[in-house]
Amino acid sequence: MPTPTKGPRLGGSPAHERLMLANLATSLFQHGKIRTTETKAKRLRPLAEQLITKAKRGDLAARRRVLSVVRDKDVVYALFDQIAPRYANRAGGYTRIVKIGPRKGDAAPMAIIELVEELVVAAPAANKKTAARKTAQQDKVEALAPSDESTAPQSADADQDADAPESVSGDTPAAREDSDEAGETKS
Repeated sequence: MPTPTKGPRLGGSPAHERLMLANLATSLFQHGKIRTTETKAKRLRPLAEQLITKAKRGDLAARRRVLSVVRDKDVVYALFDQIAPRYANRAGGYTRIVKIGPRKGDAAPMAIIELVEELVVAAPAANKKTAARKTAQQDKVEALAPSDESTAPQSADADQDADAPESVSGDTPAAREDSDEAGETKS
């Protein structure tokens, strides 16, 4: 946890402040953004960013450290398997605080703290040398592989000698001719 600030604590005692920040962090990871007072949001930001950085490490010790703050195992699972991989290429600044104006009842300054959505970076384009090597390798493979058309000449006579296809009912052409002749004699 970050170094405690001098002056008044949130909630009265240091233990209560620690619990409040842990609950705020749990809600932030569970919902993606939360609405709270500016002071609480400013105090939550360093804690949440440290937890995300620990989750990016992904080892057992880091998981246990996060579990000592965030008590909900489902939220810890989401933090390690869904939230932390989003920020793999980001060195910090995982949260954003947006001020939204005073609260209606007591005019306390309110803010929304939210997880920054990491943009998916497109894969860097392969350099021209690598692309040229791949095309040259494909050309070699195509040149060395025997062509199916040149090794097996097709004959038109082979198609004529093939048996006629059977009908859906399973009748052969000879059986159909016999049934046609029988049908003519009855009429």
